[in-house]
Order: sequence, then C-alpha cells, then structure tokens
Amino acid sequence: MTRYKLPAFTIFCLCATTLLSCGTGGNADSGSDESAASAVTPVTVTQIKTGEIADTLSLSAKSVFLQKNYVKANAIGYLQKVMVVPGQYVQKGQLLFLLKTKEAQSIGNAINVLDTTFKFSGLNRIRASSSGYITQLDHQLGDYVQDADQLAVISDHNSFAFLLQVPYELNKLIASNQNLVLTLPDGTKLNGHITSVMPNVDTLAQTQGLVVKVNSAKPLPENLVAKAKLIKAANAQAAMLPKAAVLANETLTEFWVMKVTNDSTAVKIPVKKGIETGSYIEITSPVFKSSDRILLSGNYGLADTAKIRIAKQ
Repeated sequence: MTRYKLPAFTIFCLCATTLLSCGTGGNADSGSDESAASAVTPVTVTQIKTGEIADTLSLSAKSVFLQKNYVKANAIGYLQKVMVVPGQYVQKGQLLFLLKTKEAQSIGNAINVLDTTFKFSGLNRIRASSSGYITQLDHQLGDYVQDADQLAVISDHNSFAFLLQVPYELNKLIASNQNLVLTLPDGTKLNGHITSVMPNVDTLAQTQGLVVKVNSAKPLPENLVAKAKLIKAANAQAAMLPKAAVLANETLTEFWVMKVTNDSTAVKIPVKKGIETGSYIEITSPVFKSSDRILLSGNYGLADTAKIRIAKQ
C-alpha cells in the first residue's frame, strides 16, 4: 500500500483555518449570551391609590306629571271668553272660561228687553280645580261645546317627578339607592329621592317604575330624559390601581401585577380584584404598601423576574 505524505506547509494552513473557525464561533455565542443578558424593557410605574370606588349602573329617567286635571264644559253652549293659553301657569280657582248656554244665546237678550230687572246672562264660569300648567287647550273663543266636552288639561306641578325604569331583577338595589343624582342633558345635576314604586311592571321590558322627586330652582318640562346612576357596590377606603397595571390570562380567571423589587427587576404578584370601574380596579389581596412600585406600561408579556429600566414619567 502506497502512503502519501502531506507537505508541512499544507498541514500548517489546515490547522490554522480550524483554529480560526473555532475562535469565531465561540465569540458569536458569547456575544449572543451577553446580548440576551443585557436586554431590558423600558417601563413606567405607578403606586397604590386609596380612596372611594363604586360600581354603578346608568339608567334613563323621564320627567312626567303624574297627575293631570281635565277641565270640562258644564253645559251646552258657546265659549264667550278663553282666558288662558297653552303653557300658562294657573292657580287653583282661577277663572279659565266663560261659557254662555245655548238657551241664553237664543232668548237671553229678549228676556232682558222685557224685564230689565231680571238681569239674565246665562254665563257659566269655569275655574281651575288645581294649580298647574295648561298643557293642552282643546277649544277656542266662540266654539260650540257639548256638556262634559274637554276644554283644557292642567298638569299639576306638585306631581312633577322623574320616572326611572329599573329592571325587575335589580329591585334589591332600590333599598340602598333611596337618594340618587340625576344628570340632565345640559349637564345640570339634580338631587333626587325615590318616593314610591309603581305597582306594575312593563310586559315586554320587565322594568318597574320608580318615582323620583327632585329639587329644581326652575320649572322643568315634561318628557325630559335624564341619566341616573344606581350604586351596585361601593368601598370608601379601597386600594386600587389603574386598569393598565392589572394583567390577566386569556380566560380572565387569573390576575396579576408586576412589582418592582429593585430598580432593574420586576416580579409577578398574583392578585384578587374587587370593584372595577372605567379607570381603576380595586385590589382586595394582597395588601400593598403605598411605597410599592407597580408597572403601569411595558408590563405586557413580561416574565417573572424580568429585567426592566424605569423610564422618566
């Protein structure tokens, strides 16, 4: 068998190439490890806030006059005078209409000519039975009306209230929400008090009406829609965090926060939440100190004991 010998120079080149390749690969792995070890996430932090938090339910309430009085003709005849206009406020006993009977219109003048001392006029005076606003005027001057015809409608201002429709399954909230705040479309807020509960339920919506009396410095129109908030749960001294600081799994069964242990590390802390509003979440456990720093941004997807860098806020 014939043996071939490689020249010494060729062997030296092969060895040098192998050593260079090994050295290059080792440096690349070391650089990757160092890069991974030095990777940090910029974050912002927040702290526990103690204060009042409440879970509320917003419902609509419509203004109504619960009691309306119907002014009717007391005889057959003609309206000689109409002394009110729609929207006018009238007092109880105020004169509203002068009604001249059909008989007086026909023979009244003839009787007065025959006997001037008789003083027959045939005028019936129709007065307001209660104080309120003329919300409907059905006849004008000179109209011929029948006995018991409706002439006008007076809405009793003392019966003004807001009717709040509450789903029947939430009727247990009525006892704890006797006093509430109504917000009008122009932003005005009125303090209200539930005075009574309607004895019927809407067939389709299954809602029950609550009569809410309000104190208003100015008269309010009927059919005005206001917003009312019912408190479902509340805590006057709740420990809470902004919503962005609380993380959850896909099924929303587990919740946690990322707490800063030092200036460069954040650890995962499981929490239990209570009342939740649009901006804050109550933390019922564990109990955090007011000095504890919780990640507010940059916390999504961070692993336990992640390296962080707190950015200036």
